[in-house]
Amino acid sequence: MGHPRIVAVAVAILLGMPAGCGRKADPKTVTMLIESSPTNLDPRIGTDAQSEHIDPLIFDSLVRRNEHFGLDPWLAERWEAPDPTTLIFHLHKGVQFQDGRPLTSRDVKWTLDSILDGTVVTIKSGAYRNIASVEAADPQTTVIHMKRADPALLWNLCDGAFGVVPYGSPREFWRHPIGSGPYRLVSQEMDKEVVLERAASYWGAMPHIERIRFAVVPDATTQALELQKGSADVAVNALTPDMIYALKKNSSLVIEDGPGTRLNYIVFNLRDPVLKDARVRQAIAQAINRPSIIHSLYRDQARLAESLLPPQHWAWSGDTDKHAYDPAKANTLLDAAGYQRGAEGIRFHLGMKTSTDETVRLLSVIVQQQLAQIGIALDLRSYEFATFYSDLTKGAFQMAPSRWIGGNEQPDIFHYAYSQASFPPHGSNRGFYANPALDALLDDAAATSDQARQREDYAKVQQIAARDLPSINLWYLDTIVIHSRRLGNVHTSPSGNFEFLRDATMKP
Repeated sequence: MGHPRIVAVAVAILLGMPAGCGRKADPKTVTMLIESSPTNLDPRIGTDAQSEHIDPLIFDSLVRRNEHFGLDPWLAERWEAPDPTTLIFHLHKGVQFQDGRPLTSRDVKWTLDSILDGTVVTIKSGAYRNIASVEAADPQTTVIHMKRADPALLWNLCDGAFGVVPYGSPREFWRHPIGSGPYRLVSQEMDKEVVLERAASYWGAMPHIERIRFAVVPDATTQALELQKGSADVAVNALTPDMIYALKKNSSLVIEDGPGTRLNYIVFNLRDPVLKDARVRQAIAQAINRPSIIHSLYRDQARLAESLLPPQHWAWSGDTDKHAYDPAKANTLLDAAGYQRGAEGIRFHLGMKTSTDETVRLLSVIVQQQLAQIGIALDLRSYEFATFYSDLTKGAFQMAPSRWIGGNEQPDIFHYAYSQASFPPHGSNRGFYANPALDALLDDAAATSDQARQREDYAKVQQIAARDLPSINLWYLDTIVIHSRRLGNVHTSPSGNFEFLRDATMKP
């Protein structure tokens, strides 16, 4: 457990060095630090975190998520579902794209049709696979006809997942994207920056900030120094807990901390002859001291998780099995499963693949030490992220730490992560978990628009998952926004998106 403190000392020394004067701040521009360039600012295509966080500032969606992860009107001032396979959206009048063109139902239809008919090549097409046709009934009315009931479709029409593009937008639209959002794109340069400017034609409340520069700075320590020098104004969920702790001493910075939805978990491969036994998975869960790790590694910037869904969610259920730290019970479970300790106290070996991310590696070492106490020898193997992620998506592992970012904010996550229909490469059931009773509940929830019935189904799904443990839900990471005192009215969002930039104010 000494490793995190070594990192903390190094960070404290580095951030304690004289800051220097830094670059003079532009009174009209907020500089926000991001770890990587957005891969594609066409909202029909980009699925990486940076694209999905910047896109909603340029584009508008039909609906928007609220604080309880329900959906509210946005471009659609209202909508209705006359039957389970039909959605009718009534658009606001007077909305314009940033080049002056009016936004109508023809643009909504083009956006969806171009995703489905191959005009743009995108993995997002799978999210809209249940759409049979889209009809522009009149300039303000869009009708979506579905092949079958799909309660996840509305979520795939909300901010971050969807943005309306102008009619006729081609495959190269990403080079010069035009939306109807509060900011228009000025320029983008790969691995350097993205610059946005307030859109004069915006139909909603006009943002206070005139210009935003998203500066690409991959290294967390460099990000911390840029904030300390005043060369940058804000960063979200980018720094390690030890760096954040060190920056608390800087009077020129403000640290906003709120409950987050980013979920850390460990997934099991249930095709493994040892891990297919639920008693083994339960023992591993009870051998991991989650509160201790949250305190020591994350400096209490996380909250315990027992479900994929965050506690703020309308479908979240707290009525599930809990997995408190209990090594004695873990040993009893392993004894009952027939895994006796050998001469050196080892019951069996397991392998855990990880990325080379420093926090992930530290977490894995701690888990290795804790599992050793119940006789499990955990062999760690670290890989460059692309290799690790490739193996993860194929199910080529025994155990692996991973993270949900945003995807676990809608109950369809249970289908995506646990349904037999979501075995790789068709979804993220990477541990090949199979439970017909759980699949039947998911099918029942998908067949109705009655939220009370869906809530009941999802509560049972969460109870089954907590008992079977296809993965161990560890904790929800807090959303941390670090910003200069030039910025005011900054608020955190559970998903760590950039929506606060719509309302933030800036001093000259």
